[in-house]
Amino acid sequence: MSIRKDYKYTFYASYAGYFVQAIINNFLPLLFLTFQKDFGLSYDKISLLIIINFGVQLIVDMLSASFIDKIGYRASALLAHAFAFTGLFSLGIFPYIMPTYTGIIFSIIIYATGSGLIEVIISPLVEACPSRSKSGSMSLLHSFYCWGQMSVVLLSTVFFTLFGVSNWRYLAVIWSLVPLVNGIFFSLVPIPDALSGGEGMKAKELFSTKLFYVFALIMLCSGASEIAMSQWASAFAESGLKVSKTVGDLLGPCLFAVLMGSARVFYSKVSEKIPLDKMMTASALLCIVSYLTASLSPLPLVSLFGCALCGLSVGIMWPGTFSLAAEKIPTGGTAMFAFLALFGDMGCSVGPGTVGKAITLFGGDMNKGMLLGTVFPLLLILGLRLMRNSEYNKRS
Repeated sequence: MSIRKDYKYTFYASYAGYFVQAIINNFLPLLFLTFQKDFGLSYDKISLLIIINFGVQLIVDMLSASFIDKIGYRASALLAHAFAFTGLFSLGIFPYIMPTYTGIIFSIIIYATGSGLIEVIISPLVEACPSRSKSGSMSLLHSFYCWGQMSVVLLSTVFFTLFGVSNWRYLAVIWSLVPLVNGIFFSLVPIPDALSGGEGMKAKELFSTKLFYVFALIMLCSGASEIAMSQWASAFAESGLKVSKTVGDLLGPCLFAVLMGSARVFYSKVSEKIPLDKMMTASALLCIVSYLTASLSPLPLVSLFGCALCGLSVGIMWPGTFSLAAEKIPTGGTAMFAFLALFGDMGCSVGPGTVGKAITLFGGDMNKGMLLGTVFPLLLILGLRLMRNSEYNKRS
């Protein structure tokens, strides 16, 4: 069967789409301390970069529900990859042709627009493709974000070792080729007919559904639990735990990504045997343990283990929320996925932003800042309990 008719190629393009999103969200954090040393950026300014990235994605999530069904999923995918390519490419150029901080911010705004679109369209695209287990397919899809994160850390570490971290701008240009190639791929693959009719709830109808607000809370906490650790893991390992950048990146964010991806692949294999809500509750409890271990242990290696363990604990949260929402609110449609992505990105901004602000308030003490991360999995458990309450399974 040709590439234009076989949905396996749609899955491949979707997997690569999450790889692109991983590049966008995880390349810059590897440079936080470099920016601090070379450009004199404070922790507050670095935190603002994180907030801008996910804040722009949040805005795109909010606006996209009104136009994706109008222009179609293929056009949206092409647009997303065009923004991703342009933003990453400009990251290697803008900071050197305009004020450095301004140049970084402009680049972030451009590629974050692409990332926001990717988040909104890829999950419902895979949900609409023929597959045996929807929750398993969703979990496997999101594992590619993890493999992308791992690849970004590993390959960037190799590049920095061979050519020096001072040449990071060239690597940004190299990474921009991934969305360029996948954008071309997306122009060829089939798009499910179920996505072309614009069916599903409108925003007003969605907001009249009590259960949606519960999923919004769960999604916010999923994003915050994951990104608060992954965004600060490199700087936490290097500065807070006093290990080298190479060791910190490999044992912190890289191992975090490996375990997060492994959790998602594992659940894709056992999704028909283990109830998703129970798996997510267990994951949230493990997440609390991982944050406590990372922040409270006096031993650097044990703290690094806590960072990595967090990856295992958050693996199922984001894709699991999408799957539960699709199951409990089957007519949610594009609007539901868009607004859930919005709340997820809100969490991605609030989580690391809160940790960064706490680090500043505690005089640069990263351990105390990380300790605040426990609040997000605690709230996620509360959300899951509300979901099980029959009162929230009825429309208001």
